[in-house]
Amino acid sequence: MKRWLLVTVGVMCMVMVSNVISASAQSEDQLRKDWAQLTRYADANASLPPPASDEKRVVFYGDSITDAWPLAKSFPGKPYVNRGISGQTTPQMLVRFRQDVLSLKPKAVVILAGTNDLAQNTGPETLEQIEGYFKSMCELARENHIQVVLATILPALDFNWRPGLEPAPKVAKLNEWLQDYVRANNFVYLDYYSSLVDEHKGLKKSLSEDGVHPNPAGYAVMTPLAEKAIADALK
Repeated sequence: MKRWLLVTVGVMCMVMVSNVISASAQSEDQLRKDWAQLTRYADANASLPPPASDEKRVVFYGDSITDAWPLAKSFPGKPYVNRGISGQTTPQMLVRFRQDVLSLKPKAVVILAGTNDLAQNTGPETLEQIEGYFKSMCELARENHIQVVLATILPALDFNWRPGLEPAPKVAKLNEWLQDYVRANNFVYLDYYSSLVDEHKGLKKSLSEDGVHPNPAGYAVMTPLAEKAIADALK
C-alpha cells in the first residue's frame, strides 16, 4: 500500500512538473513569435468600424485586470473597447499602442498597467524605465488628440506566479509618480488604489480571490471611479 502511494505521488509530481515546463515553453514560444501579441486583436481591429461623428469611443488599455473586465456589463450601451492582454508589461503595451489604440480613433484611453512590470514578467525593470513607457504612451495619445486617463496600479502584497518580490512599496511609489505626472501634464488621474487597498497595503480580500485581480465586487467598486474619470476626460 505504501509503495503504491509513493508511486502515485511520484507520478502526480512528474505530471505537475511536466505541466509547468509545458506552460513555460508555450510562454517562451509566444514571446519569441509575437512578443507584444500584435495578433491578439488584429482581426477585431480590422472589423471595428470607424467611430461615428458623435461617438465618444474609449479604449480600456492594460493587462489581465483590463482583459478580464466585462465592459459591456459594467458600462451598458457605452462605446467602450477592451484592449487588455493578460500578463503584459508596459513595454509590450507601448509596442502595440499604435495598432490597438491610435488606429481605433478613440476620444480617450484609460491606461491601467504596471503590475506585470513589478512582477518582472518580461525581465527586470527600474521604476524609471517603467515611468518612461508610461510617458511614451501618453505622449503618443496626446499627439493624436486622444484624452488620457492614467489609472493607479492596484495594491498587491505579493504575486502568486512570482512570489517574494514584495511589490507593495513599489506600487505606492509608482502611483505617487503617476499622480505627479498627471498633474504636470493635465491628464486625468484615476485612483483605484485608495478604494481597493487594505490596512496592510494589499488588495482587500473581499474584492479579490488572489490578492492581485479584482473579483466582481472589485470591478463594481472600480466602475463608478472609471465613469467619473472618463467624464472628466471628455469634458
